Parts: sequence; C-alpha cells; structure tokens
Amino acid sequence: MEQTFLAIKPDGVQRSLVGDIIRRFEVKGFTLVGLKLMKVSRELAEKHYEVHKERPFFSSLIEFITSGPVVAMVWEGDGVVASARKIIGATNPLDAKPGTIRGDFGIDVGRNLIHGSDTIETAQREINLWFIQAELVSWNPAN
Repeated sequence: MEQTFLAIKPDGVQRSLVGDIIRRFEVKGFTLVGLKLMKVSRELAEKHYEVHKERPFFSSLIEFITSGPVVAMVWEGDGVVASARKIIGATNPLDAKPGTIRGDFGIDVGRNLIHGSDTIETAQREINLWFIQAELVSWNPAN
C-alpha cells in the first residue's frame, strides 16, 4: 500500500489547525498509520531539507521548522502521494486554489502550514527519516 509523509508545520500547530488538516485526509478515505507531536531537532531539519542546502532560503527553512512543535504523520492509501499534494495545494498560498489546505488557511509562502512528500520515493525517504518502523501501525479500517 502506498504511503506518504505529511508534517503540520509550527504555524499550523500554533494556529490550532491540526484537527482541520487531519480531517481532510480522513474524509478523503486515507488511513493514518503514524502520528506524533514533536520538536524538530536542527539535525533532522537539515537532513529533511538537504535538497535545498545551496538555496538562499535554507537557513530560514531550518529556523522555521525548528521554531515550534510539528505534527509528523504517515498516511496510507491508493494514490495517497499525488492526492495529498492536491489536498495541500500550491506551495505559495496566494496561488493555492480554494478548497485546498493552503488555499483555505495559508497566508504566506514562508508559513504555508504543511509539508507533503512530492513522490513515492521521497515519501519513503522522509518516513524513514521521521519514524522508526515500530512507530507505524498497520491496520484495516472497518469502512
């Protein structure tokens, strides 16, 4: 079964949007198999964002993701990676369509509420970075 990694960033947690964000993936029919509230270490943040290491905004990404609690999640379902990206919306909330998380709640590209893996391969890398296997729960929804 396909899995993806999602993280509600500090602005989403601080704005009390955790329940609203999780609800969108539940209603869509995806299965939550991993969930934890955590303070992200600088080391984890740098590994997570290493593809942006040479970009001018890298240090601000690290500062932001480590500035407050983050809700890390693993979701499972058919086509979950691509579907989650559609639910999340464009990186810049000003470009995100209404009905998406960023379109409905986002304010600024630097504070865009949620991270979602962009490919199946990236999802697997990020899941392994943020979770150990024992933290993931395999289960079959009754519906």
